[in-house]
Order: sequence, then C-alpha cells, then structure tokens
Amino acid sequence: MSKQIFINLAVNDPQKSMDFYSALGFTNNPQFSDDKGKCMVWSEHIFLMILSHEKFKTFATKPLADTKSALAGLFSLSLSSVEEMNTMMENGLKAGGIEPHEIRDYGFMQQRTIEDFDGHTWEIFYMDMSKFPTQEPK
Repeated sequence: MSKQIFINLAVNDPQKSMDFYSALGFTNNPQFSDDKGKCMVWSEHIFLMILSHEKFKTFATKPLADTKSALAGLFSLSLSSVEEMNTMMENGLKAGGIEPHEIRDYGFMQQRTIEDFDGHTWEIFYMDMSKFPTQEPK
C-alpha cells in the first residue's frame, strides 16, 4: 500500500461540510461515508475525513478545540495557477466559507485563506518556482 494522508476534522454538520468541500473541488467517497462522517478525496493519496463531533470523539484522546475561536491547525492546498486558486476561493465563498484577510503576495507565491463553517483554516496557494528568490554567490 502506498503512503497516504488522512486529515480528520470535527464538524457540526457533516452533510453541510461535504457540500462546502465539494465546492472547493474535493470529491466524496461514499464507500467510507455515512451520516456521521464523510470521506472527501483531494487526490489519490490525500483524504479529508469530516466527522461529527460525536464520531470524532471516539478517536480523540483530548477535548475538542473550539476552532471558531482558536486555531487548531493550518491546512494548505497547492494549485497550478492563480486563476485556479481564485476560482476555488470564489466557489468556497459562495458555499458559505469566509476569507479572514486579503490575498497575500510573496512575489513567487500568492496565497488566500478560507475558513469553513467550523472555523477550520485552509491556505490555498499558487507558487511559481521560477520567481523564487535565489541568493547570489559571494
């Protein structure tokens, strides 16, 4: 089996969250989904498990964080163009996400931030390595 990553998030409403993440471009894997949790696929090796608080607690060893008022983690998604980044953001905002600040431009990388209904924070970015600053030899 190849290496994979599963990001698990506690959400209030798995169906509403599934609709939001579908708008961002994730697809649902119904084989690993039910009314208490949805498996959302980003790529062949990256999966997002959006789980009701009840289901999430069965895996947790600590109390759940209130991600509406405190940051529990930053998740980043790399895209292949600024246009793709902007389209994803527009779709996410239309689906109910919020953008807590304006686009950040680092010259070689443009980055936007979106939060879902539960306050989980995603950094969506495009990086142009041809513009990455290089140091001149001394």
